[in-house]
Amino acid sequence: MALFENVPGGLVAHHRHEVVRIDAWGRDSVRVRAARYRLDDADHGALDAPPPGTPTPVVTTDESRATVVVGELTVVVTVPSDAANPELEVAFHRTSDGAELLREQPMHSWAPGPRTYTGTRTGTYELRQEFVAYDDERLFGLGQRTHGRLDVKGLALDLVQRNGEVNVPFVVSSRGYGFLWNNPAVGRVEFAANATRWQAGQSRQIDYWVTAGSPADVLARYADATGHSPDLPAWASGFWQSKLRYRTQDELLEVAREHERRGLPLSVLVCDYFHWTAMGDFAFDPAEWPEPEAMVKELREMGVELMVSIWPTVSPLSRHWARYRDEGLLVGTDQGLEVHQTVRDKGMATPMAVGFYDPSNPRTRAFVWDLVRQNYLDLGIRVWWLDASEPELNPADPQNVVLHAGPGAQVINAYPRDNARLFAEGMAAEGHEPTVLLSRSAWAGSQRYGAAVWSGDIPATWDSLATQVRAGLGVAMSGIPWWTTDIGGFHGGDAADPAYRELMVRWFQFGTFCPLFRLHGDREPRTATGFDQTGGPNEVWSFGDEAYAILADHLHVRERLRPYLHEQMSRAARDGLPPMRPLFVDFGDDARAWDVDDQFLLGPDLLVAPVLRAGERERDVYLPAGTAWTDAWTGQRYDGGATVRVPAPLERIPVLVRDGADVPVAPPEGSAAD
Repeated sequence: MALFENVPGGLVAHHRHEVVRIDAWGRDSVRVRAARYRLDDADHGALDAPPPGTPTPVVTTDESRATVVVGELTVVVTVPSDAANPELEVAFHRTSDGAELLREQPMHSWAPGPRTYTGTRTGTYELRQEFVAYDDERLFGLGQRTHGRLDVKGLALDLVQRNGEVNVPFVVSSRGYGFLWNNPAVGRVEFAANATRWQAGQSRQIDYWVTAGSPADVLARYADATGHSPDLPAWASGFWQSKLRYRTQDELLEVAREHERRGLPLSVLVCDYFHWTAMGDFAFDPAEWPEPEAMVKELREMGVELMVSIWPTVSPLSRHWARYRDEGLLVGTDQGLEVHQTVRDKGMATPMAVGFYDPSNPRTRAFVWDLVRQNYLDLGIRVWWLDASEPELNPADPQNVVLHAGPGAQVINAYPRDNARLFAEGMAAEGHEPTVLLSRSAWAGSQRYGAAVWSGDIPATWDSLATQVRAGLGVAMSGIPWWTTDIGGFHGGDAADPAYRELMVRWFQFGTFCPLFRLHGDREPRTATGFDQTGGPNEVWSFGDEAYAILADHLHVRERLRPYLHEQMSRAARDGLPPMRPLFVDFGDDARAWDVDDQFLLGPDLLVAPVLRAGERERDVYLPAGTAWTDAWTGQRYDGGATVRVPAPLERIPVLVRDGADVPVAPPEGSAAD
């Protein structure tokens, strides 16, 4: 028999050796924690405190049942009297009609129950949490993956950070709820036909959050619980130019000057890795960048921000290595030296071992930010590229590392969030408005620090382009509104190859309508990773005259879209609704909208259908029901609720405007660009 106890904000249930606590945690939302004997308040998750405006729950109890009602979410806790070995079970219902949204289920008719705690003899457990699987359910989010799927139902996925695999353990269900696994431990989730199971390899307690509502409601509640993104800065919505590496100050400046000579819009220019004296110095190499302050000044006079790449790696050749090591500012190891990656950095004849700084340590955050402030911010730089921030361990064994926040096996997934926090708090302390932190990884709550995710080191192929559409939508459904991709792919691509030029054109057209618009890649001829590499040409004029005309035209398309895009970014900051999103977010009553994974909405008024196959010059587009749609390029009007064949000449991809909207995609009639 369970012992139920009303507590401020919720309910505590005791049964045998287990304690389960359910707290109201935002509108229509609860947080559930479960542990053996006692709960541990010292977690490193994403739920700092109940959001402002959290209602007081209505709690009722009797000997074998308790309910907690928070708006449209009703939680029922029972101890089934007919079970052979009864355990506490938790179910979630929609309050207005009683419909079951989600329910825990025992793993076996005898034992174990819906939650298991397997001791590791370290004071922690391997944890498993099981729920009922529903045949009609679809699940979206879980960060960014390379499997090429938007709906993650039916998949088994590792909960770990990898290059291109961004682990945000949050999903939005077609059944009308959202679920956050609030645990940064390395683990696994299985969305199987017979059960949904979340697992943490080493942790102290089960911790998850559930909310009820439509997809838009769920995303709003999630932002309330884990943090809202800031407003996107005005400069950030334009075009970002990058290649693998501009080696010198003169080389980089010449790109900006050429944009200006050609009258091409440019908002951000990127100074990538190996611009430093050594990893961990966070300072320009004066041999290659002799006057960085003058460089930043010239760029800003052209309306261009300089972004610098900052890796969390620290070289033994860094002038600060001894301080990092002796003051405990590095990620530690259970066994062996405090080095976790190899790279051929400045001053190295061959790849050598380097360490990672520990952003979960407040002393590390203060020290690293002080270097960044002195060597970058004081020069006028205010845009940061947080590369390799998974962190990219080699070998990829987070169980062997230890951080200020705890053992790597328990907390490593939060590393990219803590790294973003370092820069966001540093900028705030200096009185600067929020910036964009382009990060290769993220965890729950990263969006509150202005983290923008991109899809990592992806191949330059048509299959990869198709995967990016679903990857971007997956990030959007994971509560992160700022996303981009390496236009053209990262690995390879010959600028002189006509076949690759077509791929570049189609990728660039897709990128024009992404939240962030960024050209990057390691083009042919490629060389081994090291401080002397540069990569092949990757500017818009690098791909031949035909491609250049199309790319230049789309730079101006993006300029026309920027006011509309900022309206959507403001809504994302306010309501948690990402600008790039699947069709079903706005058209949830249209059953067919839930099937579409190769198109997306950019805000409520633009439907974008990228061309994802070589040689394709028209494509099928599904138009959601309930409104008419107009081809932004031709003016052709279509009724919604149907699939139509839309022209897609090489010069453009299908973009359709919702009936009644006025979004300037094509140039005005009679303009020079018309």
